[in-house]
Amino acid sequence: MKSSDSMRIGELAERFGLAPHVLRHWESVGLLIPAERVNGRRRYTRDHAVRVMTIIRAKAAGMSLDQIRDVLTVSGGAGRRALLLRHHAELERKLREISASKALIEHLMRCTADDFTRCPDYRRLAEGAAPGGHHGDGCVVSP
Repeated sequence: MKSSDSMRIGELAERFGLAPHVLRHWESVGLLIPAERVNGRRRYTRDHAVRVMTIIRAKAAGMSLDQIRDVLTVSGGAGRRALLLRHHAELERKLREISASKALIEHLMRCTADDFTRCPDYRRLAEGAAPGGHHGDGCVVSP
């Protein structure tokens, strides 16, 4: 590896806005392949940069470090696909929860009731009877 093709740990970390200790931690948990050492110092390649970017994107998608390690180390496309299908299903579940929470907040921003917990529209949303979508123009409970 030519020295112009390699980076020190600080350079690689800085490229992604990370602290160097994050990369050392990722190495220790098996996410990042240990770097080659030159004169006792870690040297990273473009392949390491791609791996770091992959880890960052997977974390942004809600994957835990263990899940990311499993996806990166599983052998074969079928195994990787099975892991990703499970994660996809979990993301779909979280999206439904977020959507329901968003609907509650949106209603509360429009709600004119002094006690929003007595608003019939809010109660339907909170009980999950009418998830998502538009739920009336206002409250039917007078302030």
